Amino acid sequence: MSAPGTAVDRLAATIAARKGADPDSSWTAKLLAKGPEKCAEKFGEEAIEAVIEAVKGDPARLTAEAADVLYHLLVMCAARGVTLADIEAELTRREGRSGLAEKAARPEG
Repeated sequence: MSAPGTAVDRLAATIAARKGADPDSSWTAKLLAKGPEKCAEKFGEEAIEAVIEAVKGDPARLTAEAADVLYHLLVMCAARGVTLADIEAELTRREGRSGLAEKAARPEG
């Protein structure tokens, strides 16, 4: 039986728990110890792999790569002190607003 919350909630909690852990004991701790820039680089690599699988059209491979992207996104954010709750709050703020309106309201418009 799984712990309460979604798989993403549990993943975010695990990542938070690994912050400051011994890098020899955890892949997540090892990534975080390398700093935000390395975490961002790894996220970018995983995102490219997901794009490649999306183009190839294999749903199972895309699913696996998408899971890697979510993990590395959360690690990258954790490296900069951004939590899943922060991301969820931003998504909630955007609810009910047109994507076109949201994009137009951004400074880079």
